Amino acid sequence: MGYCFGGAAVLESARAGADVKGIVTFHGGLTTPNGQSYADTKAPIMVFHGTADTAISMQDFAQLATELEEYNVDHEMITYSGAPHAFTVFGSQRYHEVADTRSWQSFVEFLENTTKI
Repeated sequence: MGYCFGGAAVLESARAGADVKGIVTFHGGLTTPNGQSYADTKAPIMVFHGTADTAISMQDFAQLATELEEYNVDHEMITYSGAPHAFTVFGSQRYHEVADTRSWQSFVEFLENTTKI
């Protein structure tokens, strides 16, 4: 899992075919670099994104959904109204408590579901 740049990095791991149980990104970069794809992705992906994010657009969000569908990648993508980029950063002007709390709850559920033996 990763936040912001770390969120982009975990998606890079997914595109590289990392042998993991799940990939989670919180307000991360969502664009796919030229020449890369999700063809080798082995794990389900969870995406948490704020609809008020001006750094990562809703077009980027929609494009990622299209790509994941194209490659039949199991995924769930959740948006939070009013949440800007970096909505999980405590003490910052961008902090959005509702988005932070809900995304964390969904993350914990994702972990519980993907790490079952």
